[in-house]
Amino acid sequence: MTPYEHKVQYYETDGMGIVHHSNYIRWFEEARVALLEQLGYGYDRIEAEGFSSPVLEVHCRYKAMARFGDTVQIAAQITAYNGVRMTVQYEVRDAQTAALCCTGESGHCFMGRDGRPVSLKRSWPELDRAFRSQLPSA
Repeated sequence: MTPYEHKVQYYETDGMGIVHHSNYIRWFEEARVALLEQLGYGYDRIEAEGFSSPVLEVHCRYKAMARFGDTVQIAAQITAYNGVRMTVQYEVRDAQTAALCCTGESGHCFMGRDGRPVSLKRSWPELDRAFRSQLPSA
């Protein structure tokens, strides 16, 4: 999948002139949504079909600083998926130098309109197959 690119905005920096740590988590979400779009299942389509995919957990390990004006590339990859839960791993790299800025992962579940967990294997087999095709062992 093509990495998602993000140009660092001034408002994303803190008093030390570096990107505030909370913004990396937002970039993860932007990259996850871009990954879904590349798979042909944009979040707008997922919601229109009556599903949501809330964040259950998120982890981030900071390696190097990003600053205003930098462009970063966020590679997102589905690393675990069982039909109900999914884990996405991320690498954020400086687009010019390829320096690793941070790594992380997020965990998600899938829910129906009623707010209850659903099995995509049973309720949306095409999306289930698309996610399974992205697993490293697939």
